[in-house]
Amino acid sequence: MKATFERGLNALREQIDAPVASFFNSCVHCGICADACLFYQETGDPQYTPIHKLELMRRLWSQEFTLFGKLGGMLGLNKPLTDDDFTKWETLVYDSCTMCGRCTLSCPVGNDITSMIRKMREGMSASGHAPKELIGAAKRHCELGSPMGNMLPALQAQVRHSVEQTGIECHCDKEDAEYLVILSAQEVAEFPDILVAYAKIFKQAGIDWTISSEAFEATNVGLQMGNSDVARECVLTIANVAEKIGVKYVISPECGHAYQALRWEGPNLIGRPYKFEVIHIMELLDKLRAEGRLKTKGTNSEKITFHDPCQLNRRGGIHNEPRNLLNMFADNFIETDNAGAYNWCCGGGGGVGANERAEELRGKAFGRKKAQLEKVQPEKVTTMCAYCHHIMEDELDKNEMYDIEVQSITELVAEYLDES
Repeated sequence: MKATFERGLNALREQIDAPVASFFNSCVHCGICADACLFYQETGDPQYTPIHKLELMRRLWSQEFTLFGKLGGMLGLNKPLTDDDFTKWETLVYDSCTMCGRCTLSCPVGNDITSMIRKMREGMSASGHAPKELIGAAKRHCELGSPMGNMLPALQAQVRHSVEQTGIECHCDKEDAEYLVILSAQEVAEFPDILVAYAKIFKQAGIDWTISSEAFEATNVGLQMGNSDVARECVLTIANVAEKIGVKYVISPECGHAYQALRWEGPNLIGRPYKFEVIHIMELLDKLRAEGRLKTKGTNSEKITFHDPCQLNRRGGIHNEPRNLLNMFADNFIETDNAGAYNWCCGGGGGVGANERAEELRGKAFGRKKAQLEKVQPEKVTTMCAYCHHIMEDELDKNEMYDIEVQSITELVAEYLDES
């Protein structure tokens, strides 16, 4: 369907439901959400105040869903939204918001600003006002299976690499396995040792797992862009294959928005409950640790800190699991300021990192993460999101902070496995 302003306006109108109305009604314009926003904090620019980014939706709600707004319309006092408004707000909605949820957590009246940004992106996307990179990624995902295009050859190469490195067979398209492994495009393209780590850990723990050549892509660009149709197709591909081959669990990988889309939004997107359980790799590894099926040997004396990905900790509830794992072998683990639910975003999530237009602003926003790291001066940063991993490596290089290594926590755990 062709993107038009009227289609976008209708899509935005459809997103205004009772929760949105209650949020706008209860907002007291206190400005606390600004203090919670990475982009406002690092620029001091009031246009980056989170609630301001929702101004077009607020105007539409006020004009069409409130008594005074309707009266104003009858008297010709309202200023209708235009395509120029959408053009102006596109950069605020997509370039200066990672949907990290820190503003939502900080709001004194409990307004879910993050979910409203997600809803506003539905209108922007339907009108054609989304970054060209996300539009292209969505098209590739729907046509070729991944936002990066046809990634099956790259996955097959990664499987061969894993077998060569470990000598452990990697079963593809195995029916009735207990676990289905899915990976993010970032992992397949940039971090080939993640599958090596999985193979080693799962062998030790006795995990029965498989990878599907039909549904291996975890990334959900539909969620990032604000297109429920694309988001639904991404989830449905995984759900259909998981149910066809009869797995009990789908392992969500080190990817924040993949976890949000599959674990929390997925059943609502596809309109039915799953016949399997979604478990994040950190949840699974910590479960294996607690059961005595994951054992490590030796210690790491490097000064290590942990970066909490927003979608996994703040919005997903995964907090203790990675710390439990690190405490198995890291004897110099130190937390940053604001670690955990109030951690600062890496600045690249929610499609911002894929949006070339936002690169300079993203670099400024990374200043908050840079300050966190400079204070604790770690030798290594570990994290449980491949895209956070990618963004931090990129920004640390740009800031000439070459003495800090970034590593996947799954890979780090695999290094200390007791294989005796």
